[in-house]
Amino acid sequence: MLTALSIRDVVLIERLDLAFDHGLTVLTGETGAGKSILLDSLGLALGARAESGLVRGGAEQASVTACFTPPDDHAVSAVLDEHGLTAEDEIVVRRVLTRDGRSRAFVNDHPVGVGLLRRIGALLVEVQGQHEQMSLADPTSHAALLDAFGVAAALRQTVALTWRAWRDALGALDKARTAIAAAERDEDYLRHALQELATLAPRNDEEEHLARERQRLQQHERRAEAIAAALSELTPRDRRTAGPAAALRAASRALQRLTPSSQHAADPSTAANPADQALAALERAEEAVAETETLLTRLAAESDVDPRLLEQAEERLFALRAAARKHGIAVTDLPALLDTLAARLAALESGAAEVVALEQAARDTKDRFLAAAADLSAARVTAAGKLQKAVARELPPLRLDKARFFAEVAPLPEAAWGPAGMDQVRFLIATNPGQDPGPLARVASGGELSRLMLAMKVVLSAGSAVPTLVFDEVDSGIGGATAAAVGERLARVAEQVQVLVVTHSPQVAARGAAHLRVAKSAARDRAATLVDRLDPIARREEIARMLAGETVTEAARAAADDLLRGQKPLLV
Repeated sequence: MLTALSIRDVVLIERLDLAFDHGLTVLTGETGAGKSILLDSLGLALGARAESGLVRGGAEQASVTACFTPPDDHAVSAVLDEHGLTAEDEIVVRRVLTRDGRSRAFVNDHPVGVGLLRRIGALLVEVQGQHEQMSLADPTSHAALLDAFGVAAALRQTVALTWRAWRDALGALDKARTAIAAAERDEDYLRHALQELATLAPRNDEEEHLARERQRLQQHERRAEAIAAALSELTPRDRRTAGPAAALRAASRALQRLTPSSQHAADPSTAANPADQALAALERAEEAVAETETLLTRLAAESDVDPRLLEQAEERLFALRAAARKHGIAVTDLPALLDTLAARLAALESGAAEVVALEQAARDTKDRFLAAAADLSAARVTAAGKLQKAVARELPPLRLDKARFFAEVAPLPEAAWGPAGMDQVRFLIATNPGQDPGPLARVASGGELSRLMLAMKVVLSAGSAVPTLVFDEVDSGIGGATAAAVGERLARVAEQVQVLVVTHSPQVAARGAAHLRVAKSAARDRAATLVDRLDPIARREEIARMLAGETVTEAARAAADDLLRGQKPLLV
């Protein structure tokens, strides 16, 4: 419900803070006092169109803040969660309007768009008045209102669930048919591509493995080439070219001719002969070359790798990459593509049987929906009869004794079926004998429509999704017993939801659980709108003024006492 309303610099209101209670709150005051300003301010906070003329003269901006405590599990909670707006026990909406006509909106201090503010406001407050858009006059709301009045929630839920199951089955059937049609169009391609990939037989992580193997084989190849080159230098294949070993042996033989005979070897003068030293060095070099040749030969044997292995690895790697380029995917995705192509071809071959099964599932789920929707239609027809009788009982006291209300339940074309069933529900009214029933907003006049809406709210308030109702001069143009009947019905509605009513009728005002008086004052040549919460004495005086006019007499006070006698104690 609405718990508080704070208004700053709106038209004639400089600063105003109001608190609201459960039940029926009445707002009274002389014509022109500013009651409409309160409603305009509330509308501004709820997302109504912002006009710069609402900013009080001399002020730079106007602001309105409204606080609400919605019922548990109310629809507004889902909207707030959808937009990431936190709300625990209270929802605070605020609108700021500058003199140049620009406005900003906030929900729980988070900036929001006006569209979202309007959506939230519509879930929290409903305004009924001769010049307001009445939700009851909107045909799209009638099915939900009738259901809330007299149709079991479990039945509505069954219809919604069977509808969704039917739509899901149709979706699966359509998807299967589409897949088969696409597979048939691409059958030749599928078979060719599948054969190619099956022949290639790509494996998971094969590219990475082949790349490492290729690098290893390339390193072995370079190593073998280096060893072979070194050996070729030591042992030339061309016999005309002397290798280092042969050269060393030839050099040794040449030096040996210069070396003294062995019988002079003990001569000290020849011990350090350079020729002998050179010969010894040649012998060591010859031995080193022979050892090197042996080591290189062994390394060459160890490094002997079949060159075809590198060739095969590269061919496989290049084949995988070529296939990936052809299909526009990564090499790592080739195994998955192979599985996909195989599945598509299998679906083509087995798709007919699958479609038959899905067609049967679609027929079965449709039958279940039709059965549940038929039960819902029957329940709605029964509820419509009860609703007509209930509303008819409320009309005569509201000076609508000649009016006839109809709740029409008609079948919708299949294209318009949905989770709410297959019915069109319309509320119709005929206000005069012999008149054909028609839509509420077109047939009834402003005053008649307001009272008709009140009668319907009395009947439907127990199922109302909106916790706060505002009635703007619903008693316009009536008085006496009719006004008393309006007041009594407003009080009955207020037993179910919070009700605020702007009224000029003392009979309606006497029904209020709380009474706010709106008055205009003038100070320093400037008019201002003030709102007072009345205690029992002030309330008696206000109702007497409404009865008598400008001059309040004792007779008017006595009449006010008669109206107030028997009413609930006033909330102050």
